[in-house]
Amino acid sequence: MQKRPDGIIIAIDGPSGAGKSTIARLLAERLGYIQIDTGAMYRAAAFLLSQANVDLGDLSAVEQFCRNIDIRLEMVSGKQVVRANGMDVTDKIRTPEMSLLTSRTSTLKPVREALLTAQQLMGNKGGVVLEGRDIGTVVFPDAEIKFYLSASVEERAKRRCEELSLKGDPVTLADTITDVVERDRQDSERDLAPLRQAEDAVMIDSSLLSIDEVLAEMESLVHNKIELLESSL
Repeated sequence: MQKRPDGIIIAIDGPSGAGKSTIARLLAERLGYIQIDTGAMYRAAAFLLSQANVDLGDLSAVEQFCRNIDIRLEMVSGKQVVRANGMDVTDKIRTPEMSLLTSRTSTLKPVREALLTAQQLMGNKGGVVLEGRDIGTVVFPDAEIKFYLSASVEERAKRRCEELSLKGDPVTLADTITDVVERDRQDSERDLAPLRQAEDAVMIDSSLLSIDEVLAEMESLVHNKIELLESSL
């Protein structure tokens, strides 16, 4: 395997609410890598499409719209800011409604093609941590190390409910469980790049693990992989 100029590519896939964004951010910080939050990019695309009232059933219109979207991930005072066509949409894209809309829009070929190109350009030099649904299977199938991070439906719904409650959103655990199950169904059954575990990905169930425990396990495996790759060069 040819050495990348800035380090290795770390792919973290898994269902909604498994903690991928948090783990990817912390792992990137520890390694001195860049985090590319692909889920936030898809949410931002869904937000732009909804704001423009684009007919999602008209793929020609979706394709035309996607030619002119500009989605960027920036770090501001240690916090990731998501900008979509110049707007700060960091908080606007984290609602239950936007989660379900994102699952729908992410099945559209023009959306996936536009963001796939952007993600590959950002990450192909290495030194990055990417998280999403299809990083290890589609975006970077040649990633040096892949993880599949999951947790039970109940645990993921509980985490999501707590997150939304802290933001003042009136949600119930029962409704959140329903949303999580529906999101899983949409992500797993879509025709284009469905959610699935790559054959060479390391499976980690975070249901009974703390963030620190998940992070420690991943970091250890990453360092082992880096040492193995360096010794083979």
